[in-house]
Amino acid sequence: MFTKILVALDRSPMGKQVFEHSLALAKLTGASLMLVHVLSAEEEGSPYAPVLSNFDYYPGLGSQSFEYYQQQWDKFKNQGVQMLQAFCAEANTAEVNAEFTQQLGSPGKIICQLAVQCNANLIVMGRRGRSGIKELFLGSVSNYVLHHAPCSVHVLHVPANMAQTQEVVAEPSVKVGVGN
Repeated sequence: MFTKILVALDRSPMGKQVFEHSLALAKLTGASLMLVHVLSAEEEGSPYAPVLSNFDYYPGLGSQSFEYYQQQWDKFKNQGVQMLQAFCAEANTAEVNAEFTQQLGSPGKIICQLAVQCNANLIVMGRRGRSGIKELFLGSVSNYVLHHAPCSVHVLHVPANMAQTQEVVAEPSVKVGVGN
């Protein structure tokens, strides 16, 4: 069975469902959780980098834009840590050993590297549902992890319209299958 589950989280409604599913799985198997949030410009809600022009029509505007961006980025980082702390506390309250980390970089690569570092034998993550042109240009974190992970990967998919309208179920059912 599983002893260490790496849980890749973001701040979307899907992130909450990924956590709840991972917590239920950890309770069933006695596994510990490693919660990870990867700071990336790809995540919804991340601040946009200011576009600095070579034309200096308005002196000081470039530095003000950068300062504003830095404030927004710091707020984004702090919200990520607060999310991880809340999930970690919820897991510990449920008597599941949990720790967390927040790292900056390419989400797929960071998730796979962290799985090796913490000896995870399962990665649980959500799927945004990108396909076609969007996936081609923007990439797919879940697709990258599926092809590069050093362990088993469990990808949860909830249609966007359901993720926004349904409440998270406290004890999701876990289906375990053998073979293809």
